Amino acid sequence: MAKQDKAGEASKARKWNPLRSSSSDKKRAENFPKTPQTLSPTYRLAYADPDFLLSPELQSVRLQLELMKADMTLAEHNIRSTVVIFGGARIPAPGMEAWAAKNPVQKANLEGASHYYEEARRFARLCSEFSRKSDFSEFVVVTGGGPGVMEAGNQGAADVEAPTIGLNIVLPHEQSPNRFVTPELSFNFHYFAIRKMHFLKRAKAITVFPGGFGTLDELFETLTMIQTGRMERVPLILFGEAFWRKIINFDALAEFGSIAPEDVDLIHFAETAEDGWKIVRHYYGIA
Repeated sequence: MAKQDKAGEASKARKWNPLRSSSSDKKRAENFPKTPQTLSPTYRLAYADPDFLLSPELQSVRLQLELMKADMTLAEHNIRSTVVIFGGARIPAPGMEAWAAKNPVQKANLEGASHYYEEARRFARLCSEFSRKSDFSEFVVVTGGGPGVMEAGNQGAADVEAPTIGLNIVLPHEQSPNRFVTPELSFNFHYFAIRKMHFLKRAKAITVFPGGFGTLDELFETLTMIQTGRMERVPLILFGEAFWRKIINFDALAEFGSIAPEDVDLIHFAETAEDGWKIVRHYYGIA
């Protein structure tokens, strides 16, 4: 009797689905006899036809797929919130050469900025140690998955054996995921817009280290989303106040009137990992 009860429970646990699955039909179709008809592209199942899926007309479908794939994966890992680390790919680790320098001045500047690599790594470590308290469902570190500051962020999380996300994107020059990204949380995107959505939709804090056009794009995209109320206000922390004050005159924008005076207050500055984490802790009342 007990054996029958267990069998019944197991039967109920299985999801009833009288229709054949798409994956099973895909396998069946692959075993059809090879004839001119079955070898024709038109005979391929639509969802298993790469040429059809990559056609210009299906761009909207591909956008949706890029949004859903990461969403579903992060949900499976119970990741509810993140801490974003933006920053330059060209900043080397301390003691390493500036591989991207084009002249002696750039080499000196980039290698002189290597302390930002270490601060990003240490900041990610602090976030990840706190994330452990929620079984790594809150404050999970996410970066662009590449070298430089991105690598530092992923490395800091890996230092304390915490999961860490990498959102890579296909670029004309190779940008492979750095070795510290958790393999199951390593993503690759074609659409910048969808990648940006994934950076911001779970963010509880956003940190920005010195960088180039890509970093500036991410900074101003975030500022605009918060300023316009399309995104909840979260701590937005710029590491290296002297760098940011030199390249962007935020006060001049407010003085001119193109932003409100209080918009300047959307930005925090930090120099060390502890400075940045203190801002996050204060904002959320973390002891």
